[in-house]
Amino acid sequence: MGGRKLPLVVLVCLVLAMLPSGAGTVAVMSVDLGSEWMKVAIVKPGVPMEIVLNKESRRKTPIAVCLKENERLLGDSALGVSMKNPKTVYRHLQSLLGKKHNNLQVALYQKRFPEHQLLEHPVRGTVYFKNSEETQFTPEELLGMMLNYSRGLAQDFAEQPVKDAVITVPAFFNQAERRAVLQAAQMAGLKVLQLINDNTAVALNYGVFRRKDIDNTVKNIMFYDMGSGSTTATIVTYQTVKTKEAGTQPQLQIRGVGSMDLRLRDHLAKLFNEQKKTKKDVRENHRAMAKLLKEAQRLKTVLSANVDFMAQVEGLMDDIDFKSKVTRTDFEDLCADLFDRVPGPVQDALSTAEMNLEDIEQVILVGGATRVPKVQEVLLKAVGKEDLAKNINADEAAAMGAVYQAAALSKAFKVKPFLVRDAAVFPIQVEFTRESEEEGIKTLKHNKRILFQRMAPYPQRKVITFNRYSDDFAFYINYGDLSYLSQEDLSVFGSLNLTTVKLSGVGNSFQKNADAESKGIKAHFNMDESGVLLLDRVESVFETIVEEKEEESTLTRGSSEPAANVTEPVQDEEEVPPESDKDKEDKEDKEDKGTRRTWRAWRARRARRQGGQGGKEARRQGGEEAEEKQDNSEKSSAEEKGQEKTEEASSQTDAPEEKDGEKAENTEAEKEAERKAKPQKKSKISEDVTAELITNDILDPTAEDVASSKKKLQDLTDRDLAKQEREKSLNSLEAFIFETQDKLYQEDYQLVVTEEEKEQISSKLSEASEWMDEEGYAASNKQLREQLSQLRSLCKDMFFRVEERRRWPERLAALNSRLNTSSFFLRSAKLIPEDDQIFTEVELNLLEKVINETMTWKNETEAEQEKRSPKERPVLLSKDIESKVSLLERELNYLLNKAKFAKPKAKAKNSTSSDKSSKANNTTKEKVIPPTEESADSKSESPEEVQPGEVPPTEESATNTDSDSQSQPTEESTTTGATEKTQPEKHIEDEL
Repeated sequence: MGGRKLPLVVLVCLVLAMLPSGAGTVAVMSVDLGSEWMKVAIVKPGVPMEIVLNKESRRKTPIAVCLKENERLLGDSALGVSMKNPKTVYRHLQSLLGKKHNNLQVALYQKRFPEHQLLEHPVRGTVYFKNSEETQFTPEELLGMMLNYSRGLAQDFAEQPVKDAVITVPAFFNQAERRAVLQAAQMAGLKVLQLINDNTAVALNYGVFRRKDIDNTVKNIMFYDMGSGSTTATIVTYQTVKTKEAGTQPQLQIRGVGSMDLRLRDHLAKLFNEQKKTKKDVRENHRAMAKLLKEAQRLKTVLSANVDFMAQVEGLMDDIDFKSKVTRTDFEDLCADLFDRVPGPVQDALSTAEMNLEDIEQVILVGGATRVPKVQEVLLKAVGKEDLAKNINADEAAAMGAVYQAAALSKAFKVKPFLVRDAAVFPIQVEFTRESEEEGIKTLKHNKRILFQRMAPYPQRKVITFNRYSDDFAFYINYGDLSYLSQEDLSVFGSLNLTTVKLSGVGNSFQKNADAESKGIKAHFNMDESGVLLLDRVESVFETIVEEKEEESTLTRGSSEPAANVTEPVQDEEEVPPESDKDKEDKEDKEDKGTRRTWRAWRARRARRQGGQGGKEARRQGGEEAEEKQDNSEKSSAEEKGQEKTEEASSQTDAPEEKDGEKAENTEAEKEAERKAKPQKKSKISEDVTAELITNDILDPTAEDVASSKKKLQDLTDRDLAKQEREKSLNSLEAFIFETQDKLYQEDYQLVVTEEEKEQISSKLSEASEWMDEEGYAASNKQLREQLSQLRSLCKDMFFRVEERRRWPERLAALNSRLNTSSFFLRSAKLIPEDDQIFTEVELNLLEKVINETMTWKNETEAEQEKRSPKERPVLLSKDIESKVSLLERELNYLLNKAKFAKPKAKAKNSTSSDKSSKANNTTKEKVIPPTEESADSKSESPEEVQPGEVPPTEESATNTDSDSQSQPTEESTTTGATEKTQPEKHIEDEL
């Protein structure tokens, strides 16, 4: 069996080795993109879902980019620079995405961060930061830097390249803002599997871990998410639904969405001015305001758990320290108007979903700002619940839900399906104008068609048909009714007009298909998984009547095909119905007849063997007559059935001939009437129409702009990598100089180095140290590497001698141990008796030779090494000792494995007795004990027909042609047992 298993194991190993290494690119990531922080999660083989730690070992990273002249810092490093040089640090980038320069949101950003210079893009009308006269950066480019940084963190955590990602965005992001995030991801080199709304990601994370609680009963849950930049209340419906692909699966559907910190910073600035420690206004000092902003963020967190706290900033302005006590009551008074707006999103979500508070089973808090006690107090009164649920990670739920969706969308992972039905917060409609004539007066009528209603689920495809156009025209894609938004929200919303679509080629399609009936111009729209609206194609559709050609009959065609094939109607596939009771009875009767026939034949064969020639003849005749009667009856029944089938077939073939004759006699008028009565076959013709899209909200960057941005970001990344490599080389050179200077005075190194060599190394190290102080910190990475390489080559021999002397004790101990083990094994092997010896003389001699040669080499090399000075190159090398140990292990392991699998030799007595027993068994197998005298007589009369007895066939053996041969071993074993009983003397001989 082992010999059969080995090739299979080898084949499996080869197949596994030939499989592609898919672990290199299977990891996926998610980025929870907030206004102030971002969280990164990852899924890779062996790691189901995990939050990625940044370089500071924190689970969330601030969205901050610092751009100096020759340096770029990201995350926590950039945030640390914001207090020293706030002009170079860019934050809160989310509020500038997809906004034009004249948007009120841009003016508010400029007011909050006056240190930045925001300019208008000459083509797109958006904003960009002017970093210097040579460098400018758009918000998309800065966000792309953060996304690229998050990708680097994910790759370091996964230890493999990561490219696929799911990114969260606020649910109230419009089309321009969503496209801006996709453009930033494209600049970062990320492949976006989906833009998922953050509230949807939270709902998905909640449902995934409570899959067992979801059934066909509808459960409505409200998620109240208050972050640092926005507040959203979302009503989600959970229930199981049936799908064609995966059966019954849980589903979440967004039913309603309603949406709404720098005040504390301004309050601290006011307190500092009231202290009148300086005549300057602290609000005019950008660095001081950045320090106050950081303290305000810390103060807000502390006041969530404490009633009061002492705010303090050292050296706030003009080396003046700031220190003031702030209470929770002060903070609540500052944000009183904001707390009054807390119930607003709840009411908006309920009205959108057309629900009441009684329909909501639970309200779950999400987001860091929900930890503020006042928020919870106001919200509890608004929803009228006993308590608010906090059974979800408020900070990481969105990132974990998004990474689950990333794994579901990736082809590398197989996860349990969880259907997600997101909803479009803003309605989208199509507008067009056409001429209408009333009482002879032509007027232009403006028409609107709702394409996607408010809270319409997506992804979804829709088609709009224009029926009254026969020439080129244009239509407009705009937002629908946004009257539910407040005036403040509308002021920062942006353009209400999305796209103008100009169609060309409509008139040509009508001229080309003048004889066909027009079915209108169809525009195919698609709102994809990211909530981005796309126009797939526009086509002009026509319909024409196709005349069917009459098929020639078999008579006019002169075909030799059987008529039965012609008259058989074409039927749809149907399931084979279960057998009826009558069919089962017929089947059982046939089986009984076959069984009786088999038994009868078996009795005849048995009678022929047991009886004499005369008796056999009589039995044979009786059996043949019985079989002939059975066969004749079967043949007659078969012939009758054949005749019936022939009659049925002939009647079937006569029927179409009669019909063909009737058809041949029809007149031309009857044929024309029949042709008109038949339904006419219609054919669809579609002509593609060219559509020119003119963007009305925010122009997308051109391909050249995207390529330029990619190059700009890649240059910065390459510069950062080069800087990191230079810093590594600088640190390595410094460490080598200081460590080597210290080693020259250690005992191990003084033993192996000469005075001349020591002086030379010391002088070179001093020169390198002086070069480092003068030029090293401004030198290039190549120069630093060259200096390090020269010093290492100079100290190479010294390090080698020290390292060899340190390795000798361990290596020599291993060699002595292996020599002792091998010698003991050799002596033991030689003591094995000749009859039981499993090793050959050649094998033992080879082991003895290796032991002797190794012993000789060891003694000679150690003697020669003792004659040498420690300052000379050693002749006893650790690599030579390792090779000798390996040689001994190879020979010894070979003999040990042979002994392990060797079989003991059999004794002579045992072999003799076994031979005798085997002979006895053979003789008993050849002899067959006659069961009766009759069988003995038959054997004497016809010895050529002597055969082992047969076992009567069963129903199973009746259908098997080899039943006789299969029954032989059973009878042989029984006769053998009988023979053993009649011959006990043979067993006695074996025992003796």
